[in-house]
Amino acid sequence: MARPVAIVTGAGSGIGAAIAVRLADRYDLILTHLHDDPDLHNVLATVEQRGAATVAITGDLTDPMTMDTLAHEVEHAAERLKVLVSNAGAYPRIPWTSLDLDTFREQIEVNLVTHAACAQLVTPSLTTRGHGRIITVSSVLTQLGRVDLAAYIAAKSGLEGLVRALARELGPHGITVNCVRAGSIEVPAEHAVVPDHDAMITRQLDRQCVKRRGHPDDIAAAVDFLASRDAGFITGQCLTIDGGWCMT
Repeated sequence: MARPVAIVTGAGSGIGAAIAVRLADRYDLILTHLHDDPDLHNVLATVEQRGAATVAITGDLTDPMTMDTLAHEVEHAAERLKVLVSNAGAYPRIPWTSLDLDTFREQIEVNLVTHAACAQLVTPSLTTRGHGRIITVSSVLTQLGRVDLAAYIAAKSGLEGLVRALARELGPHGITVNCVRAGSIEVPAEHAVVPDHDAMITRQLDRQCVKRRGHPDDIAAAVDFLASRDAGFITGQCLTIDGGWCMT
């Protein structure tokens, strides 16, 4: 029997890679990543070892050509498409007083508009089948705020609003729409860009109830649950996975 298909954007490293590997046990995959690089190749090798037939699309999702390629693959997989995990994003740290509006608009495009575009691409197929899952990845910073990330946090807050709106609109068609809010997740890249990394870890663990760093697999497990049959009565929700950093 042919496997269902899941799309994971931003799947070449970090959280997206962990999600792709987790889903590979049950789904064939359409993966996107910004570059054709060793990180992506490692993910492809791992998911294929788990039995997933995989299509990889490289490029910026703000580029219409990349979206056209994704649209073609969505059309090709329409009869088996079941899940969209919209994860791709970027978070350059820029002080508010240095943030020009063009850069602000770029962040809204990357961290909100591309998610809406991907959701629009899959909606016709999921609606026709009368079943599907759309899952986005946001950040606990929408609840907490943080300096130097105004554009990123504004975009992610808009993404959470989009999730609630689409849950209302698509629920009658058998489609659930949810969001995973990621806390402080340890990824290899942070060691190169975070000054005084050990001190940062100490500060972070002081904020959390669970005294360890989050891992990409923690987010992948939540996504896997929201994609499953067991989550069929959950929609319009933002599930916070942060070790008890933020409680609302």
